Amino acid sequence: MIDGLRFKVCGLTSLVDADFADRCGADYLGFIIYPKSPRAISLETYRAMAARLPERKKVAVTVEPTPGELVAINAAGFDFFQVHFRSETPAALVASWAETVGSDRLWLAPKLPPGVDLPAALLPLAKFFLLDTFHAEKFGGTGATGDWGKFARHQQMHAGKTWILSGGLTPENISEAVRASGARFVDVNSGVESAPGVKDHAKLKAFVIALQRARAASSD
Repeated sequence: MIDGLRFKVCGLTSLVDADFADRCGADYLGFIIYPKSPRAISLETYRAMAARLPERKKVAVTVEPTPGELVAINAAGFDFFQVHFRSETPAALVASWAETVGSDRLWLAPKLPPGVDLPAALLPLAKFFLLDTFHAEKFGGTGATGDWGKFARHQQMHAGKTWILSGGLTPENISEAVRASGARFVDVNSGVESAPGVKDHAKLKAFVIALQRARAASSD
C-alpha cells in the first residue's frame, strides 16, 4: 500500500516476478487461470509455486467459470477471486460465484460497454468491483486505457464498495489515471511487461515511483 492507495500486479507467471512485485510493495498478486489468456497458468503450476510465493494476498483471475471450475480454483488456496464476465451473464450464475467463495472474497469484473453502468442487481453479490477497458471480443489484457470518468462516477455512487481501476495503466499515465478517476486501488498488468506474462522490473519499479508521486500530489 502506498499512502492508502492499494495496487495489484496481475498476470504473474513466475516466482521471480512475484518476488519482485512483493519487494515493490504490491498488496495483491494476480494469477490468470484462464486458458485463452497469453498470461495463463494452470492450477497445477500455481500449486507448484504456492509454497514459495511471498506472503501477499493471492488473486485468481478467471472468466465466467462454471461452479465446478470455481470450486477447483478455490481449493488451490487463493485468497480472492476476480471473475470477468459479460454484462448479459445471468444474475443466477453470478450469485453462484458469490455462494461458492463468499461475497467478501469475490471481485466482480463485468464487461460494460460504453454507456452501460453496473447493473444494480450485482451490487449485493460482491464487496469488490473491478472496471477494466471494454473490448468486444476480449476480457481485459488489451493494454488500452478505460473510461476514468465512468470509474469515478461508480466509485462516488457506490462508496460502500471497493472499486479497482484496471486497463492500460503504465508508469507514464498512472498519475493522470489516479487524478482523473479518484482511484484508491489500481491493477497493473501489460503496462509493466516486456512480453505477455513477463514483467519488466524497471517498468514495474517506475510504475511504483509514479504511483507514489501521484498519491503525494493528490494529498497536496
